[in-house]
Amino acid sequence: MNCFNIFNTKTKRRGKSKSSPELGEQNPSTKPVTRLVKSTGSISSPRSIPELYREKGHNLVKFSFSELRIATNNFSRLLKIGEGGFGSVYKGSIKPLNGQGDPLVVAIKKLNRNGMQGHKEWSAEVQFLGVVDHPNLVKLLGFCSSDGERGIQRLLVYEYMPNKSLEAHLFGRALPPIPWVTRLKILLNAAQGLTYLHEGLEIQVIFRDFKSSNILLDENFNAKLSDFGLAREGPQGDRSHVSTMPVGTYGYAAPEYVETGHLKSNSDLWSFGVVLYEILTGRRAVDRNLPQSEQKLIEWVKQFPIDSKKFRMIMDPRLNNRYPVETARKVAKLADSCLRKNPEERPPMSRIVDVLQAAVRESENNNGSEITSALPLPLPEPSTRRSVVRVS
Repeated sequence: MNCFNIFNTKTKRRGKSKSSPELGEQNPSTKPVTRLVKSTGSISSPRSIPELYREKGHNLVKFSFSELRIATNNFSRLLKIGEGGFGSVYKGSIKPLNGQGDPLVVAIKKLNRNGMQGHKEWSAEVQFLGVVDHPNLVKLLGFCSSDGERGIQRLLVYEYMPNKSLEAHLFGRALPPIPWVTRLKILLNAAQGLTYLHEGLEIQVIFRDFKSSNILLDENFNAKLSDFGLAREGPQGDRSHVSTMPVGTYGYAAPEYVETGHLKSNSDLWSFGVVLYEILTGRRAVDRNLPQSEQKLIEWVKQFPIDSKKFRMIMDPRLNNRYPVETARKVAKLADSCLRKNPEERPPMSRIVDVLQAAVRESENNNGSEITSALPLPLPEPSTRRSVVRVS
């Protein structure tokens, strides 16, 4: 089976020092990653994601389709743990990458072969996750890209996150509620991941699809950002934004980006503010099952001013009042700062990290309002549906 021509075929197999190929010429049907880079004040021009991939992408493993078919018992429905616009996600078991020890449990995402948008997202994930390295970003172990008798096959192999997504725990009523301090730590982890993307790389990365379903949880409920199919490089030099066709998830996308197509890191901040309110309220960004006046979360919370007695009415009843109210107010104020209409007035991610670190400390030291409770145990696999839609 031949690899797609976005990669060259100089690939070493596992057991023979297997590694990822270098990034080659882009598929003609796929637009290349635009080289728009965050201004760093340096005279030298920062390298683009494809250039960084050529340097770092060798850490990725190239799997054969047959290997991944065996790993998932021929993509058994019993092993399916999610499904969305990209395709299906399966729990699988592969041989250890170093050839020693027990089999490695992984998550395998299999592309729906209909439509080229999926191919673009697949390519973006390989490139971005082949470059980034942070404890709060999900780790991509390898990929499969083949064209054979079974047709075009594109798959991604990730580390397995046993406690599913933040969305599943916030809104899946079959799962136990996440305690207050754990919620704050999840937010802090997510903020640290975004801070790394915005401020910690040679090139700025805009996530563009930050939402609760893209925050995955490991066995200790540490959070990692996932799904980089819509990620983009940030603006370069004196350019203030990247111009793109608006894409994202309804309810999370920043309004100025939806209206103009002008993408900047501040767009991620709006999305972060929405998730902050989801954590506080236990409500979805948009819920069509609620009365019309309550369907849009950001509009609904405005009825309950943060400094008023009515504020506690927005708090998730599943918390059972086990949270320090004043800290909750501070988190709500942080959310409001992320949701400012003028994107330039939104705080940088590094500032958000500082506020959340303080909120965690306050909550852990508060013995009056906060009642310590055990972390919820891992439960059967919920759906991790990916609901990316074009916004217009």
